[in-house]
This record gives sequence, structure tokens and C-alpha cells, in this order.
Amino acid sequence: MRMSEIKFFHPIEVRYGDLDAQGHLNNAKYLTFFEQARIRYFIELGLFTFGQSFMDIGVIMAEAKVTYHTPVEYGTPVKAGACVCKLGNKSMTVKQAIVHAETGEVFTSGYVILVAFDYHTQTTVPIPEEVRAVLSAFEGLE
Repeated sequence: MRMSEIKFFHPIEVRYGDLDAQGHLNNAKYLTFFEQARIRYFIELGLFTFGQSFMDIGVIMAEAKVTYHTPVEYGTPVKAGACVCKLGNKSMTVKQAIVHAETGEVFTSGYVILVAFDYHTQTTVPIPEEVRAVLSAFEGLE
């Protein structure tokens, strides 16, 4: 993954309670940091608002892949990125990374696949055209 593909980053504080027994960021926290970046990405693009019910966000995670490149230690300034790189009929692939906020060193990279989902009917749905248009315009997708 080229980090240059990711235009959106959100700063994240590595808290003492986020560490494992070895003093590194606990592996489970990386997905939480990915999630924080995705939610902020959707907020910045106007696809989700503070106070909006998560039942109305309209996506559910179908798959996640995380590749750990180098450990993150307490106090390291990090930021997490998100980039929708592929839009299908009902799903989207979101590339993600956690990088050093100052040097750009990549600590973790990966992706999640989100599926458009109606939580009220518990069914998958096509990605709404307005969502597709916003994501396509921001990411330069066809």
C-alpha cells in the first residue's frame, strides 16, 4: 500500500492503558484506532454527524486485515488514516494505516471491507448514490 493514497489522517493519543505487558500498543487497539479514523473520515466528508445513531451509519464490517510493521510505544505521536480505494455495488474497501505523526513511519497497514447495511431490516443494501458520489469525488474514484 502506498501511504500517498491516504489523504485523510486523524491524530490519536497512545494512552498508557492501550499498552500490552511488553510495553507496546496492544494488537487489539490497532483496529480501534482504524475505527476512530474511519468514523472521523465519514464525519469530515459529511456522511456521519456527531450525535447521529450508529444504527443509521449504514455500514457493517465484513472483513479486516492488519499488518504490523513495527511496534508503537507509549508516548509515540501517531495518526491513523483512512481511504476508500474501491467501491463495489454493496461494499467498499477502506485502506488504513497507523503512522508516526511527525516522520510518517508506517507502524501498521491494512484494510477493512465495509458492507452497506440496513440495521432496521438486517439486510445488505446497495451503497446509496449520494454516498458513492461523495466518496468518489473525494478519492478520485470512477
